[in-house]
Amino acid sequence: MKLHTFALACALIAPSAWAAEPTAESLVSSRCATCHGAEGHATSPIFPSLAGQNREYLVKQMQDFKSKKRVSETMAPQVADLSDEAIAALADFFAARKARTHRVSDADLVPVGRYIYTKGNSWSGVPACTTCHGENAAGSTNLPRLAGQNSRYLLAQLKDFNQRIRNNDNEAMHLVASRLTELEAKAVADYLSQLP
Repeated sequence: MKLHTFALACALIAPSAWAAEPTAESLVSSRCATCHGAEGHATSPIFPSLAGQNREYLVKQMQDFKSKKRVSETMAPQVADLSDEAIAALADFFAARKARTHRVSDADLVPVGRYIYTKGNSWSGVPACTTCHGENAAGSTNLPRLAGQNSRYLLAQLKDFNQRIRNNDNEAMHLVASRLTELEAKAVADYLSQLP
């Protein structure tokens, strides 16, 4: 009788206590793909593409959304119940995907964007973006890959940095974003979006 009671208790507990950690693929399918695409390529230019993004950067952003250090009504509920292992698995998944490039609407702006990105603007005090994000815009473990990102998303992030809406990352971006003109910001975003 005791064995039967133990088996019954185990059967009742098993679904919640022994549930397997969801795979990255199942999480992408059920939570991420609608906005970020099944392979990390955003379904709309207002969302970031995650394919090829730096793993550690992705982990930090998901943890920041979870702790509400980075504010997003959309992302907070998506990551609220994720374990550290699930966050790491998602970061691995997207980091392993190949980023895409984008066509730009005004090719004449690309050289302006390249100039600002590589040399900055000494007149307005904008430093070269390469200083932090690298010559190929691949970023680093702590800084995002910008190459191949959607131009519209990049512009929105620059605006959020300028208005101090986004403040979970390097404070230097507040200064940089505040010194870029609208034309410079658009040029840099377009330049980055077409980089491989």
